[in-house]
Amino acid sequence: MGENEPTLYDWAGGEKALTELTEAFYRQVLRDDLLEPLFRGMSPEHPHRVAQWLGEVFGGPKTYTEERGGYPTMLAMHLGKAITEPQRRRWVNLLQDAADEVGLPADPEFRAAFTGYLEWGTRIALANSQPGASPVKQAPVPHWGWGVAPPYLP
Repeated sequence: MGENEPTLYDWAGGEKALTELTEAFYRQVLRDDLLEPLFRGMSPEHPHRVAQWLGEVFGGPKTYTEERGGYPTMLAMHLGKAITEPQRRRWVNLLQDAADEVGLPADPEFRAAFTGYLEWGTRIALANSQPGASPVKQAPVPHWGWGVAPPYLP
């Protein structure tokens, strides 16, 4: 792909598609015995905020940073949660199921990039959520592309 390659955000279908994705996903989460305790009492705005995060990560507008504060806000949402590996894995699986449910593109290139970010991001969230973790407090929102993990050098 060259200069005119679409962002993952555009390829996915933009804000509408990511909002549908997160709404479908969190409906599943609230019915899931393993994940529901982590999200019990979440704000009705939570799915929309996660859609904004994913949108920014995948090359869309910087709405999450402008309206929510970017990476430090996302980090704060995970601190002290003590996410387990089974919960992390279930989160990834349910988000992939939701992607199928709402009809996100199913081509191998998109799904590989999408799943790559889910694996990368949830492993960081798991580590940052552990008691005694000392994560990087300030970092940019990652920008994910077609099959490339973004390097971060503090």
